Amino acid sequence: MQAPAAMKPRQRRPRVTQLAATAAAVLLCSACFSGDSSGANADETASLGPIPSSTYTPTLSAGDGPQAPDSDVPDNPEWLPQDEEAAKEVAVNALNDFARPGMEETQWANDFARWLTPKATTAYSAVDPANVPVTKVTGPAVLDIDETNGFGVLATVPTDVGDYRVQLLRQGQEEPWKVNRLYPPEGVN
Repeated sequence: MQAPAAMKPRQRRPRVTQLAATAAAVLLCSACFSGDSSGANADETASLGPIPSSTYTPTLSAGDGPQAPDSDVPDNPEWLPQDEEAAKEVAVNALNDFARPGMEETQWANDFARWLTPKATTAYSAVDPANVPVTKVTGPAVLDIDETNGFGVLATVPTDVGDYRVQLLRQGQEEPWKVNRLYPPEGVN
């Protein structure tokens, strides 16, 4: 027995009709624009003449004041013997905490992060310690000091895979050294 017409399940029509209508509307709308986003045709544009250039001259500060009013720029720190020893110590300690590929990931990250600048903490947070190629520091750090820059220094630290370069930064004379970046030996990733 066949169900009456009112009881027949409704058949779904393919969306081809809707898609065709949408495509036609898009084509129609795109035909309205000739590629000139200003809405002017070529004859109107030619009669406008050249576009005037701006006469505005930007300044680097507001009025006659300094660019960073009321800001304290710290003095360039001096290189004192204790600063050199502190930088060497941080470079070696940081690399010792870095060179532990078998360490549990969270513990490794927490131990290593205490030596890092905020920027370095972000950069090294994605490192999987299992991928760290170095396993131990094999000697003391040697600094490459620029006497005119007391804010930063490069340290070379010997390891079992070669010499790592460690960029150290500090915010001022009494501020601690922090690792900003490690540079592995050439050919080591």
